[in-house]
Order: sequence, then C-alpha cells, then structure tokens
Amino acid sequence: MAFDYKKEYREFYMPKNKPSIVDVPKMNYIAVRGKGDPNDEDGEYKQSIGLLYGVAYTIKMSKKGEHQIEGYFDYVVPPLEGFWWQDGEDGIDYAHKENFKWISVIRLPDFVGKEDFDWAVVEAAKKKKTDFSKVEFFTYDEGLCVQCMHIGSYDSEPATTALMHEYMESQGYALDISADRMHHEIYLSDARKVAPEKLKTVIRHPIIKKV
Repeated sequence: MAFDYKKEYREFYMPKNKPSIVDVPKMNYIAVRGKGDPNDEDGEYKQSIGLLYGVAYTIKMSKKGEHQIEGYFDYVVPPLEGFWWQDGEDGIDYAHKENFKWISVIRLPDFVGKEDFDWAVVEAAKKKKTDFSKVEFFTYDEGLCVQCMHIGSYDSEPATTALMHEYMESQGYALDISADRMHHEIYLSDARKVAPEKLKTVIRHPIIKKV
C-alpha cells in the first residue's frame, strides 16, 4: 500500500477543528513563487499548480523509468499547500486578494534530494513541452505554530484564525508572522469538486512563547 503522508502524519495534516499547538519539523518542497489573486483564471496561481503537479508526478512515476531514485518507496502525492502574505499587513486582508504574494508548494518525500529534483524539472519540461524554470527546491523549517482545521469557504477563514489567536494567547504564546514565518494553508479538498461550505483547509500560524 502506498505511503500516505496525511494518514501517517495526522498531527500535521488532519488536526481537529479546534486550535492546537504543533511543532513542525524542517521539510523540503516543490515550490513556485508568485503574486496576485488566486481566483484569476489566467493568473499566476492557477499556472503554478500545473507546474507543481507536473514535477510531483514526474518524481512519483520515476519508478517506471530509467532514473531510479535511491530509497524510493511508493507514496501518495501530498496535498497542495501555500504560504501567503501581503506587504504592509501583519495578517491577511481577504478583501484585497490582488495584493497576495505566495509560495505554492507540495511536500517532497525525504528520499528526494536536489539532484533528483533537478532531474524531475528537466524531465517534466521535456515531456510537457512547458517552461518549468519557475519551479524551485524549497526547504522550510516552520517550527512552533498554532493550527486548526477550517471547514468552509476561504473567505470565512478569519473566524477560524480569530479562534486560533485567542487559544494561542491563552496558552502563553504570541503571533510571530514575519517575512520568514508566514500564514500557511494546506488544502485537503479540491475546490473544483467540493462545495465551498464543505472545503477542508488546515490553517497554520507561526507563534513564539511570550517572555
């Protein structure tokens, strides 16, 4: 049976719909950076998703080709994630999505090193005849965070983040969003197939212990 990160690491991908504190280890990702409203049909965000999955599935299916990755095991491609921010904002202003900047990512299995990643980018570009130059190998050490499962539309996220911040403060922590520690979302539902009120999204914010 294929290794499923969502099931094996439930503390990171399947939290309850009430806030909790989690310490997230360093992980490697396939990443594409961009800006603008993610809802724009021809925008950078929609294009980034195609690039991410192009590389993700090239790595997953490498077992059937000549490039054999040392330590490879069969796995389910992890869910799409995103790190989001807006210049001049401590949080997220949902009324001005055109000001979004983001890093769209998919987690890499630990057996994928930089050389294997570079091979996959070249291979994906060759097979799909598409420019994959925006795709990068991204390492992120997220650390201590407050997180919660949000059920509902993306625009209703502020109610969940308010609960997260209230809980965080009650536990002696302060919000620590910065240029290096960002608003983080993990998408467990396909927005093209699931009604907005049923969407499941893990929301994660960086925190620091109050002195």
